[in-house]
Amino acid sequence: MEIKIYHQIMDWNQDVSDQVKETLKEHHTVLINIMGSPGAGKTSLIKNIIEQLRDTFSIGVIEGDITTDIDAKTIAEMNVPSVELNTDGACHIEAMSIQNILKDFKLDSIDVLLVENIGNLVCPAEFDIGENMRITILSVPEGDDKVVKYPLMFTDTDCLVINKIDVLPYFDFDLERVQNDYHVINPNAPFFSVSTKDKKGLNEFIDHLKERIEQMLHEAS
Repeated sequence: MEIKIYHQIMDWNQDVSDQVKETLKEHHTVLINIMGSPGAGKTSLIKNIIEQLRDTFSIGVIEGDITTDIDAKTIAEMNVPSVELNTDGACHIEAMSIQNILKDFKLDSIDVLLVENIGNLVCPAEFDIGENMRITILSVPEGDDKVVKYPLMFTDTDCLVINKIDVLPYFDFDLERVQNDYHVINPNAPFFSVSTKDKKGLNEFIDHLKERIEQMLHEAS
C-alpha cells in the first residue's frame, strides 16, 4: 500500500510538472533547476550567472529554502525579480509550488527562471518541477565520493559543476575520480570545475550555459 501511494504522488507531481512546462513554453521562458547540498555554492553560482548573463537574458529567481529568506535577500539586492519559497521542513521543491509561484512573475518579460532547490543530494533529484535543464553543483569540501553515494542526483542532471576548486590543496579530493564516476553514469553530460569565489573556470561554464539557454529559447519559440 505504501508503495502505491508513493507512485501516486510521483505521478501527480509529473502531471503538474508537465503543466508547468506548457505554461513556460507559452511565455517562451526556460526554467533551470539548480541542485546541491547546503553550502555547495548554489546561491553564489546563481549570482555569477546573473552577473554574466543579465545583459543577454532577462532573469528571474525562485529561492527555495526550508525556512528563512537569507538567500532571497541576497538575490533581491541584484535587482532581479525573485520569490522566496519556504518548504517548512520539506526536503525538496515540488511542481505544484512552482505552478503556484509562476503567477508572481511577468513571464512574458523573463527569458530564464532560475530555481535554487533545497540543499539536499537525495529528494530534489526525484521530483521534476517543470524544468528545461538541471544543474548539479558539488563542492570540494563535501568529498569525492558523492557521485557513487548519491547516483540519481548525478545521473538525472544535464550538467555537473564542481565548486570551490580554490581550496583543492587543503582537501583530499580527487577531481579525476569524480569526473570518471560521473561519466560512468552520465557519459554525455558536461563537467565543469569552477571557483565562484575567484571566478576560475566560470567563463567556460557560462559560455556553455549561454549556448544551452539560446537553444532552449529557440525550441520554445
